[in-house]
Amino acid sequence: MSASEWAAVIASVAVAVLVGGLLLTLGSLNRTLRALRHAVDELHQETLPMVEEMHRTVKQAGTELDRVDSLLATAESVGQTVDSASRLAYLTFSNPVIKALAFGAGTRRAYRRMRRDRD
Repeated sequence: MSASEWAAVIASVAVAVLVGGLLLTLGSLNRTLRALRHAVDELHQETLPMVEEMHRTVKQAGTELDRVDSLLATAESVGQTVDSASRLAYLTFSNPVIKALAFGAGTRRAYRRMRRDRD
C-alpha cells in the first residue's frame, strides 16, 4: 500500500470514530431531552393547580380586605359618634357640675365658719 492509501485508511478510521462519537453524543442528548420533557410535563402538572389555588387565595384575600375595610369604616363612624356624644355630654354637664361643686365647696366653707363661730 502506498502512503496515500494509508492516509485514506487513517482518515476513514478517524471519520468513523468521529461519526461514532457524534452518534453517541446525539443518543445522550436525545435521552437528556426526553428527561427534560418529562420534567417540564411534571412541572406543568404541578404548577397549574398551584397557580389556580394562588389565584383563588388572592381573590379571597381581596374579598376579606374589602370586608375589613368596611368594618374599619364602621368602627371609625362609631368612634366619631361616641366622640361627638362625649363632647356634647361634657359641654352639657361641665358648667352645671362646676357650679354645683363650687356651691358645695362654698356651703362647706360657710358651715365650717359657722361651726367655729359657735365654738
